[in-house]
Amino acid sequence: MTRHVYECPRRWGDLDAQGHVNNAVVIDYLQEARVHFLLTSAIGGLLDDGVIVVSHQVEYLGQIPFRREPIRLELWIDSVGAARFALSYELFDGDRLVGRARTVVTPYDLAGKAIRRLRDDERAALQAVVEPPNTFRPLPRTRPDERTAFRYPCRVRWADMDAYGHVNNVKFFDYIQEGRMALVGYDWEPDALVMLVRQDLEYLKPMDFSLEPYEVLVALADVGTTSATFTSVITGPDGVYASCRSVLVNTDLDGRPAPMPQRIRRLALPEAARS
Repeated sequence: MTRHVYECPRRWGDLDAQGHVNNAVVIDYLQEARVHFLLTSAIGGLLDDGVIVVSHQVEYLGQIPFRREPIRLELWIDSVGAARFALSYELFDGDRLVGRARTVVTPYDLAGKAIRRLRDDERAALQAVVEPPNTFRPLPRTRPDERTAFRYPCRVRWADMDAYGHVNNVKFFDYIQEGRMALVGYDWEPDALVMLVRQDLEYLKPMDFSLEPYEVLVALADVGTTSATFTSVITGPDGVYASCRSVLVNTDLDGRPAPMPQRIRRLALPEAARS
């Protein structure tokens, strides 16, 4: 298999309140590996011309603690179309597989502000290294009901912007996380851990810097014995900018599945019945 290997340093600031690398930071690791691949490949000019992320599928297979050793990412091109291509990734903490992902990207004409087709030389370079993709269990592309969804005002920070002058794709995961945590609450049972195990996000429109907040709409889409699926969108003056589904599981401190707390189950009830 033709794989590009990138070793991404961990930072102490990558850790979340549970003492592990935050799920949104994992998306940052994917970006670092992807940019390194593009800059060292025959199609490095794509970054200068413009390339935007269309979607991410991410499967979190294990929590990542802080260590001095870097995270190893292996990525490869898994498909090539007329105006987009996809990359698959595997993430390793030492020899332990801790994540799998897939990203779809498309060339973008920055001057014309429009998606463009791959040139023949770009397509040929990509097709020369295509290998089979990572596959994932489908998640229904549901969206929250705007009439009943929880609404979280989301402010863009100046540091959230990328080299193209739009909100960086990684930051969308931060916004989704902030909305979800504001809905479910920040305090979990002392003898339990909540873990994000899967997240799919589609980018629908670029987000610009704004003094006025955007809004994250969040709703519980499904709840099982030990897992819960949330659906989210980011909205603003131009409509919907992104759509996301997030699957969480509840475990005991040894990582064994545990019943989802009642306060999460109650989110499936009508608002009047939650109190």
